[in-house]
Amino acid sequence: MTFMKSFLSAAAASALMAGAALAEPALIYDLGGKFDKSFNEAAYNGAERWAKETGGSFRDIELQSEAQREQALRRFAEAGANPIVMAGFSFADALGQVAGDYPDTKFVIIDMVVDAPNVRSVIFNENEGSYLVGMLAAMASKSGTVGFIGGMDIPLIRKFACGYAEGVLAAKPDAKVISNMTGTTPAAWNDPVKGSELTKAQISQGADVIYAAAGATGVGVLQTAADEGILSIGVDSNQNYMHPGKVLTSMTKRVDNAVYDAFKDGPDMKTGLMVMGVDNDGVGYALDDFNAPLISPEMKSAVDAAAAKIASGELKVHDYMSDDSCPVLSF
Repeated sequence: MTFMKSFLSAAAASALMAGAALAEPALIYDLGGKFDKSFNEAAYNGAERWAKETGGSFRDIELQSEAQREQALRRFAEAGANPIVMAGFSFADALGQVAGDYPDTKFVIIDMVVDAPNVRSVIFNENEGSYLVGMLAAMASKSGTVGFIGGMDIPLIRKFACGYAEGVLAAKPDAKVISNMTGTTPAAWNDPVKGSELTKAQISQGADVIYAAAGATGVGVLQTAADEGILSIGVDSNQNYMHPGKVLTSMTKRVDNAVYDAFKDGPDMKTGLMVMGVDNDGVGYALDDFNAPLISPEMKSAVDAAAAKIASGELKVHDYMSDDSCPVLSF
């Protein structure tokens, strides 16, 4: 117990030990917290949906540091949790060290590919969903200048940014896209104050619609955009409700479905690569009562037509992860 607590907080240790000898699924959140109103919370919502539908229970844990990733994986595996789902690409190294030691345990990693026989790797075509909200941003903008604020400057977030810019320019070829990243360390996912500062800076440059792909940092972006009287775009979870009438839309990334499907499949789930995009409702844009007045019938028709072309393969959106360049945006 002393050894375990040296790596994990007391609360985390209790969460792991409570699952001992139980073949329950487990979920490990990335840094930024379970209730970040974005990526991690989407993962939690998927687990909760599974629990409510089945009456089952699951174990979960919020990490406090990078050092806890491998330890949490091993403790859940030793406790008999199966499958174990990780929300975030940063688990890749730890999973690579752990998966082979527990061949009878199924693991799921979201946003990264780990090649192991007992691992399901789930990746999303975020560029496609970002293209769609980029079109909406361009059509809603009155200034002709829109913004993007990313979290940690990594290829995955550049994938969001590039797809967004491509969609903006498809709808309005003479539009201007301003892009900023919050930082270069994992702290960039949980810095609402910096998100607010970047939002004000982009507004000063003329941006009147800003897309945030920055985890909990995005909370500061959406709040400041609402306070300053411009529109924002949420990410991962549907964040339209956070500022009704001020959030143009949200790029929905169905992390909840990835977790739900893994828990539903259980220990017998199929492993390998799973890709979620527009064609299988893995990504899209959110339209509900909170933002319906902001999306005109013409805007909806245009973006739905683009989505249909993406789904059919007629329209290909540039993927920064496959080709680390962005024809329409400079970083």
